[in-house]
Amino acid sequence: MQPADSHLTVLARGVVEPMGYELVGVEYFQHGGSATLRVYIDHERGIDLDDCAAVSHQLSGVLDVEDPLPGQYDLEVSSPGLDRPLVFPEHFERFAGSRVRVRLMEKLEDRRKLDGRLLGCSDGSIRIEADGREWEIPLISVESARLVPEF
Repeated sequence: MQPADSHLTVLARGVVEPMGYELVGVEYFQHGGSATLRVYIDHERGIDLDDCAAVSHQLSGVLDVEDPLPGQYDLEVSSPGLDRPLVFPEHFERFAGSRVRVRLMEKLEDRRKLDGRLLGCSDGSIRIEADGREWEIPLISVESARLVPEF
């Protein structure tokens, strides 16, 4: 996911939020000879295909004018799904108490992955209860974090 202050995230937020949606995150990746820009959006009532189409239409116009990426790429607008990515500090605060799966950029005590209960976020760190103990992890050390659906 792109950081909160990246140019792509700022551009997407400037389109998504005035339309009444929440920007969950922005991914840009290259695969083979092509590239994809994926934008995750959410709304309290949920997201349907019409929402994705409306945001895609508005965002593609801004991206055409701003031209922030070299070459061609596919734009995908999607709901975050049940295994919603957690990207911004407010996501970690809002989903405190939920089960999460976190991947770290570097090993912490010989671990790169933690599955556990999110306890919250403050002062630039998240707290997770996993394996019978509490872990405090700086947000800048988190490569990816996702909710684990509970049924």
